[in-house]
This record gives sequence, C-alpha cells and structure tokens, in this order.
Amino acid sequence: MTVLLKSSLQLCLVNARSSARNVVRDIAEGFFNISHNSFAMLGLALVFVMITLSARPDLREAGESRLMALLLARQEASIGFTEPGAVDRATAANPKDLPTKQAAVAYWLSKKYGVAPEPLSVLVAQAFEIGEKSKLDPTLILAIMAIESGFNPFAQSPVGAQGLMQVMTGIHHAKYAHFGGKFAAFDPVTNLRVGVKVLEECISRAGSVEGGLKFYVGAANLDDDSGYAGKVMAEHARLQAVVSGKRQPFESQTAPVGIPVVFPLAPIAPTRAVPSSQSVAMLGS
Repeated sequence: MTVLLKSSLQLCLVNARSSARNVVRDIAEGFFNISHNSFAMLGLALVFVMITLSARPDLREAGESRLMALLLARQEASIGFTEPGAVDRATAANPKDLPTKQAAVAYWLSKKYGVAPEPLSVLVAQAFEIGEKSKLDPTLILAIMAIESGFNPFAQSPVGAQGLMQVMTGIHHAKYAHFGGKFAAFDPVTNLRVGVKVLEECISRAGSVEGGLKFYVGAANLDDDSGYAGKVMAEHARLQAVVSGKRQPFESQTAPVGIPVVFPLAPIAPTRAVPSSQSVAMLGS
C-alpha cells in the first residue's frame, strides 16, 4: 500500500512539473509572438512614415521644425535662453588655422589696433583671397581698412561713409544690390569686397596705386589729399615687412575717424586734365 501511494505521489509531481513547463513554454511563445507582431507593426509604421515624409517634404520640414522647437524649449527651460546657430553669424576664425604669414599679420594687427585676432583672421584671409583674384596686394587692402576704420565694421563718417573700408553706401548702393541691399555695408566681408571693387576702379582710372588712393579718398582734383595716400602706403609697407617675417614695432592705435571714400569735391579747374570727382564717385554705381 505504501509503495502504491509513493508511486502515485511521484506521478503527480511529474505531471505537475510537466504542466508547469508547458504553461511557461506557452507563455513564452505567446510573448514572443506578441512582441514579434508588435515589432513588425512598428516597422511597418516606420516605413509608412518614411514614405509619407519622402513624398511630402513640407510635412518633414514642419516636423523637424516642431521637434527642434520642442528641444530648444526644453533646453531654455533647463539652462536659460539658447541659440545654437548664433555662431554661424559670427565673423570669426581661429588664427592658428591660417597660413603662417597670414597668422602673423592677424596677430600684428590685433595688437596694434586692439581688435580680437579671431575676426581679424577672417578679414586677413579674405584680403589675401580677394587680393589674388583682383591682382592687388592684400596688405594694401588691409592697410586701407586700418587707416579708414581701424577695423571697426560699424564705423560711419559724418558724410555717410560706412564700414571697414568706409565706402559711400549712398553712392555705391548698386554694388551692394548683389549682396542683398545697402545694409550689407555692415557685413565686414561684403564691405571689404565692395571696397576692393571701388579701389580697383580708382586705380584703373588713375593709372597708379598712389593716384588711385587719391581717387579713393575723393581728392583726385586736389593738390593735397591731407596725407591719406602716404598713411596708407606707410602702413602697407609695415604689413609687407610683417609678411616677410621682419619684426615691426608699433604703438597701439585708437580707432581713427572714418575717412570717406570718394567724398564729393569742388569742381575741377578747367586747366586740369583730371576727371571730375563725381565721375569717380559714380564708377560702377
């Protein structure tokens, strides 16, 4: 009797274990099927969304804008106001990334004129690039900026000469049309490019750099340009020395008063065979 009871109990335990295993296996298979089907549905949904966004770029852009707005809102809530794209508006670069000669010029101008080397690095690089295209010495371009504005991109003279190269925006407004309008005069790189264009025209009209500088400052029909050309050429020579690796001493400069480019002049005397200042002022406008 005892043996029969033990056998029955063992059989019950075996059956219980088998049933438990079956239940666990069924649950696992069910969970797998549900998960598999869920992932499949999720994958199908993602494919559908991607197809929809590809066919409707307006929806994609709207979604991206909304997502970016939500992310920025959360960022602002946690750390205050933020604008990741602000750096794109900055006219600045690392001077260490410049070629050796250009870096030397940027650092020298930075110390002399009390301007950060990072924005100067962009201007120096642009001057060398534009100078090569226009066949003008880049140090001449930089010397004009130094004398005209002391590298203040927002400088303005009493007669309306504006920006780094103190171009008369009202006279040369057509040149700024290619850059979006007259407000581009306060974009440093745009002002540099327009100023170089004016300088090219002045040198071409005068037939020499020194003569072109007189045209540039609006003193073409005067005996005296108040030493403007001499100041530019002296700074030009110093910058050439810096480029060649020669040590150049200097005294820190305060920002100069803007010298207007192509300022309207008095009528030319009939005996002088020099073009009128107004014809120079309207060059290419």
